[in-house]
Amino acid sequence: MTEPHTVSPEGTPPTVPQLDVRAAEPPAADPPPAAGGLADRPPGYPNALVWLRAGILRDWRGVLGAFVATWFYLPVALLLAFWGGLSFAAAGLFAGGFGTDDQVPSVLRDAPLIGSLLEAFLSRSGGVLGGVFGFVVGFLIGFLAVLVLPWMGVADEPLALVTGLVGTVVAAALIGVLYTLYRVLLEPRLLVVSGARQPSRREYARLRPVLDDCARRLGLPTVPRLLMEDDPVLSNARTYARHVVVSTAVLTEPDDEVAALLSHELVHWRTGDEITSAFVRGVGLPLTLAHALPTWLMRTFPHPATNFVVFLFFWPVLLTMRYVVLPLHARDVRAAEYRADLGAVLTGHVDGLRRVLQRRLSFESGRSGWDEAVCATHPPHELRLDALERASVVGVPAGAGESVTAERLFGHSGPVGTRRTWLLVGALVLVACFGTGGLGVVQWAFFRPQATIDGYFSALADRDSDAALGFLADQSGVTDRRLLAQLLRGEGYQPPTDVDISSLEREGDSATATVAYRLAGERQTASVTLHRDDDATAGLFHGWRLSGGLIPLNAPVAGPGVRLNGVELPVATEGPPLVLLPGGYTATGPSSALSETPSATVAVGPGQGAATLELVPVLKPTAVEAVEARVRAWLDECAKQTVAAPPGCPFRYYGGSAQKVTWKMLEYPKLAVELTGPTTAQVATPYETQGKVQVSGTTTYFGTSSPFSEEDTFTIAGVATADGDAVAFRPAPN
Repeated sequence: MTEPHTVSPEGTPPTVPQLDVRAAEPPAADPPPAAGGLADRPPGYPNALVWLRAGILRDWRGVLGAFVATWFYLPVALLLAFWGGLSFAAAGLFAGGFGTDDQVPSVLRDAPLIGSLLEAFLSRSGGVLGGVFGFVVGFLIGFLAVLVLPWMGVADEPLALVTGLVGTVVAAALIGVLYTLYRVLLEPRLLVVSGARQPSRREYARLRPVLDDCARRLGLPTVPRLLMEDDPVLSNARTYARHVVVSTAVLTEPDDEVAALLSHELVHWRTGDEITSAFVRGVGLPLTLAHALPTWLMRTFPHPATNFVVFLFFWPVLLTMRYVVLPLHARDVRAAEYRADLGAVLTGHVDGLRRVLQRRLSFESGRSGWDEAVCATHPPHELRLDALERASVVGVPAGAGESVTAERLFGHSGPVGTRRTWLLVGALVLVACFGTGGLGVVQWAFFRPQATIDGYFSALADRDSDAALGFLADQSGVTDRRLLAQLLRGEGYQPPTDVDISSLEREGDSATATVAYRLAGERQTASVTLHRDDDATAGLFHGWRLSGGLIPLNAPVAGPGVRLNGVELPVATEGPPLVLLPGGYTATGPSSALSETPSATVAVGPGQGAATLELVPVLKPTAVEAVEARVRAWLDECAKQTVAAPPGCPFRYYGGSAQKVTWKMLEYPKLAVELTGPTTAQVATPYETQGKVQVSGTTTYFGTSSPFSEEDTFTIAGVATADGDAVAFRPAPN
C-alpha cells in the first residue's frame, strides 16, 4: 500500500513510490493468453476469500432488497394484491352505491339540514368511497396473504419458524455465493460469448502502457486483463471482477482522457465492485432471471406496443425490480461511481475525466425524478463533475473532510479474521456440531419410524390403550375409549410378541415397514404404513404415526351376552362398528337352558382390513333330555283325557261313537331337537322313532254296546324355548 499523498490544485500527478508493475499480459510483441484460476484478482487482498468477502459484505441494502423481493415472493404478492383489490373494489362500489343509506343512524337521517347533506353526500359518493375502501382492503389482504400463508404451518412453533427463516437465508446466501463464483471463474468465457476479444498488437501497444502508468500512480502492483469490444462510436470501458473491457472507440481519444477512463476502471477493479453486484444478483437469482426476459424483449424490440405487451405480462416483476431491488442496490453503485472518479484525482488526470464527462453531458437523456434520484446506477454527469471539481480543487472528495489518498480510497483488506475471531468461530462451530449431533441422536433414538413401531407394540404389551392410540394417525374410529381399555386389560387378551421389523422403506414423508410377530401361537407378517407427523415436538422433532392401527369388527353384535376378554359388548345394531387394537381376544357368547356358545379366539393383526367374530351356539347335552321330559309330561296330561279327541294332543280315536275312553302310553317317541337360535329349538319326531298309544272304551251300534281296544302311532312337532333355567314346549298346531 502506498504512503498517503494529496493532489495539488493544479491537478499535477501525486508522488507515489515507484513500484514494480507486474504485467498480467506478456510483452506487446506476444498476444496475451487466457489466464487461469483467480490469478487476475486485484492486489491488496491476502487471498481470494478475503477478496470475495470484501465484495459480498459491502452492499447490505442491496442484498436485503434482493432477498426480501425474491424469497418472500413480492411479485406474486403484488399480482394477488392487484386482483384482490379489483375484486373488493367492485364489491365496495356496488355496496357503497346501494347500501350506504341504511348505515346512517336514524337520528342523523332525520336531523334538519344534516340529514339532507348526508343523504346527498352518500348518494353521490358512497359508491366511490366503497370502491376505494374495498380496493385498499383487498390489496392489503392479497399482499399479506402471500407473505403470511407460507409460514402459517409453522406459526405456532417458534423454533420451526426460526429454522425456516434461517434455512431461507442460508439458501439465498448459498445461491448468491455460487452465482458469484460462477461469474468470477467463468468470466473469460462469458465475456467472449458477449463479444469481447483479445486486443491486437497495436491495440495492446496503445493501451497497455497507459494502463500500467495509471496502476503505478494508484500504487497497484498488478493490472486486470485487458479485452476489447468492437464499438467505433461510443468511447466506453467496463470493469469486471478480473477484466477490463475497452471499446475500440477509446483508441482515438487523447492520452489523458484514456488515462482518466482507465484510472476510473482500475478503482472499480481494485475495490471489487463487480463482486458486490454479482452477489446481489445471485441472492435474487430467480427474480433476476424473471426480469431478464422482459428487459431483453424491450431492448431488442424498442416499440411502444412491445413495451405495453411486455409490461402487461411482467408488470409485477418489473415493478418489484424498479421500486425495491434497484433503488436499494443503486445507492451503493452510485457511491462506487463517485469513488471510482477519485481514481483520476490520484493519477493526476482530472482534466481528462472532466472533458469526458462534459462531452457526455450533452448526450445524457432526461430521466424521471425516481430514476435519477433513486434507481439510476450512475449519478448524473453534472453531479459527478461537481464532486470532481471539489475534490480536485480542495483536495478532498465531496462531503468528506480528509485528503484523497490510496489508503482511504481502497481501504485496508486484512486477513479474514483475527485469532480471537477464529477461536470464537471455532467454538461456535463445535457447539453447533455437538448440538446438531445431539439433536440427531435424539431424532434417531425417539423419532424414527422404527421408534414409533417399537413404541406402539410396547404399549400393546403393556396393555396401555391410551399410549397405543397416541402412536396412531387417525383415532376417529374410537367411540368408547373406556371399553377399549377394558378389552386390553381383560384376562383373555394376548398382545403380539417377538416383534421384529424385517424391512422399512421410506419415501418422503411416508414409510412402509414389514413387521413379523407371533400371535395366538403362530408366526405372522404384516405390512404397516407410517406418515411423518406435521406437529413438531419441542418445535424441533417430527415423529411418525401409524396409519390403519384400528381394526373394525366386521359385524355388529345384535344380541346381549357376547363378551370379549370377559367384557360384555354393547348391543350394536346400527352406527359405526366396534374397533380393536392388534392382539388376540377371547370371545364368549350367551348361554341358555337349550344352548351354550363355545369360546373362540379372535386374532387381530396390525394392518388387517377387518376382524371376524363368529360365535355359533350349540345344543346343550342335557337339553334333549329336558325337552323329552317336558314332552312326556305333556303327553301324560293328554293321556289322562277321557275323550276320543283330546284337544291339542297328537293322537285321537277315529271310530264311531265311543264312550268310556281311556288312553295309555305304550311307548314315548324319540325326539330330534335342532337349534334355531340361542333360546329356541325345533322339535320333531323321526319316522322310525314314533310314539305308540293304546286307546280303549265302548262303542254303541244299533243300541248294542261293545268294548274296543286299539293301538296307534303318533309323531310330535313343535318349538322348545328356554325359559330361564327351564325348558318350555309349544306343540305345533294340528
